[in-house]
Amino acid sequence: MPETPESWLERARQSVAATVLAPELRQIGRIDSIGDGVAMISGLPNARLDELLHFDGGQAGFVQTIDGETLGCVLLDDADGVKAGAMVTGTNAVVRTPVGPGLLGRVVDPLGRPLDGGAAIATESFEPIERAAPAIIDRDLVVQPVQTGTFVIDALFALGRGQRELIVGDRATGKTALAVDAIVNQRSSDVICIYVAIGQKSSSVARAIEQVRRHGAPERCIFVVASPAQAPGLQWIAPFAAFTMGEYFRDRGGHVLIVVDDLTKHAATHREIALLTGQPPGREAYPGDVFYLHSRLLERAAKLSPAKGGGSLTALPIAETDAGNLSAYIPTNLISITDGQIALDAKLFAQGHKPAVDVGISVSRVGGKTQARALRDVSGKLRLDYAQFLELEMFTRFGEQPEARVKAQIDRGQRLRALLNQPQFQPLRVVDQTALALALTQGAFDAIAVETVTELRARLPAWLDAQAAETVASVEKSGTLSEPDRAALIAAVGRLTNSVGQTTP
Repeated sequence: MPETPESWLERARQSVAATVLAPELRQIGRIDSIGDGVAMISGLPNARLDELLHFDGGQAGFVQTIDGETLGCVLLDDADGVKAGAMVTGTNAVVRTPVGPGLLGRVVDPLGRPLDGGAAIATESFEPIERAAPAIIDRDLVVQPVQTGTFVIDALFALGRGQRELIVGDRATGKTALAVDAIVNQRSSDVICIYVAIGQKSSSVARAIEQVRRHGAPERCIFVVASPAQAPGLQWIAPFAAFTMGEYFRDRGGHVLIVVDDLTKHAATHREIALLTGQPPGREAYPGDVFYLHSRLLERAAKLSPAKGGGSLTALPIAETDAGNLSAYIPTNLISITDGQIALDAKLFAQGHKPAVDVGISVSRVGGKTQARALRDVSGKLRLDYAQFLELEMFTRFGEQPEARVKAQIDRGQRLRALLNQPQFQPLRVVDQTALALALTQGAFDAIAVETVTELRARLPAWLDAQAAETVASVEKSGTLSEPDRAALIAAVGRLTNSVGQTTP
């Protein structure tokens, strides 16, 4: 039935009568100047730090500095169309990012907007990017391991759930590759992985994502990308947003591994924003709060107590050095904040040692408590033996003929070095690493050539599954190494060395 003018008028009257008329308070400021992704704003006396602001063109930003009557606002969107004199509206809210299972398997920016061409993210809620770190009473001991599948890490510098382990080294020494290997190895665990790229080249980020999709479990990963072409504000909030996404799963009893690639570029972005907003520069032109910036971020990584659900958030931040200078400002800060560092050496990388981990200056301050029990029982002296081998090898370069005991120690050290060289995307299980460490310490590799150690390591997982399936199942189930299991592993590796072939060392 068509609507008559009278019925339409009556409906309009009812709509007007139902409208609640009340005063609406809006805080409106004005842009004084704009440039390089930073706007100086006046006219918002009640604005607070980190408050979200909206511009007339639909862009958003957050308050970074407050100086008298002027605000320093960092834009989160493209500055095109934002001009001096335009209006700015306060929101009395902080920057938030979406959280929830809907993010798994997706490539998003720090605000949760999809970058993979897929549908919009269906999330449960929005949480602030800045959250307080768990209190001491809410934390638990870091004793559960995070298996990276990389022998040099799991055997010498065990990583625990809730730990913060820095990966540091020069440019192009394999830092991202080491972190991606750790993500790939979680395909057989219950750990959710988050990879956050800050100011990285698009080609490098695409390669890392493709590697995880090809070799790992991308359906349990979140990729947070803030490219150099995006606003500096997005790069600044990227690690904070990623931690908020991870804390959603941690607070519900889950386990999360976050790779931050890298905090050196994040510090450079913070310095750029600080200088543009007029903050006083300090050492190397960084503002005085750069240490607090990263400490309040990394302190959010923790293992929660059973009363809080028992979840964990493990952080693998990456930092870049120049010419191996670990005493530079940002690397020094990060080393003092984290629970240890995996240092990569450019010379080792150039010599073909991959991963190029410098065993001498790398350390895990959590200790062996996080290491898998079976592996800990057989790898206790590997690091000391390797350090002694490096010293002895250096002395033998002077031409002195070593005695038989020293020569045997050098020969065994050469085989350990060969075991530590591990190709990418070839992770080892705990039982594989245990068998390798046990066979090495028992001298099972002493009779084979160093060149064949690589082939033996590559064949070992399939060989153990075929020759010692019961032992593999026992070690994986119990996490310990009994005497029968020890004997079975040594016997299995011994048969493998015979099949590879023996040569005179």
